Amino acid sequence: MTITVALADDQPLVRMGLRVLVEAEDDLELVGEAGNGHEIVDLVSRTHPDVVLMDVRMPLSDGLQALNKIKHDPRLSDTKVVMLTTFELDEYVFEALSSGASGFLIKDSEPADFVRAIRVAASGDSLLSPSVTRRVISSFTGSRPTGHKPHPLLSELTDREREVLALVGEGLSNDEIADRLVVSPATARTHVSRAMIKLQARDRAQLVVIAYQAGLVS
Repeated sequence: MTITVALADDQPLVRMGLRVLVEAEDDLELVGEAGNGHEIVDLVSRTHPDVVLMDVRMPLSDGLQALNKIKHDPRLSDTKVVMLTTFELDEYVFEALSSGASGFLIKDSEPADFVRAIRVAASGDSLLSPSVTRRVISSFTGSRPTGHKPHPLLSELTDREREVLALVGEGLSNDEIADRLVVSPATARTHVSRAMIKLQARDRAQLVVIAYQAGLVS
């Protein structure tokens, strides 16, 4: 199945690099690119891409404003957005995640990470770069904990669900969890969903925090 992709960045050189990455993959199709938030919202509204790679900082309307417009448009409910930035700033991370971003990558990530992020987002999963994951943990926990603080509902998880929770905490996608545990992606997705429901976690990022606080991830 072909994954359609739109790009948004105010720097032509960055867009060119992303374009080359997308066009080099047989299962990815570039439907267009934009240089600011207004242009990408218009492009997404017209083309309904599966995934958008979008810079946080752009002129006229920045990436966060564009993300909110895309996510509040019911016609675009199937479009996944992966945010890109040069800056590892917490307010951007949390605003993007709370607004419905499917991932957050630093621009100096490896080329393969961008392609992986597109595929992970298209599958309905989420992706955070390791540096962003550490900032998510730091912000949720305040400061480095001196001891573990297991979630009060952690005992509700089965042994396999605890194992899956630890892997989510490491930043693994559902497909990567499936590979690690030698199970199907559907089974891994089911375990993640059940853990989220049992722990009353609102999103995958919160599962990461719970895993760290419980000492399941070093």
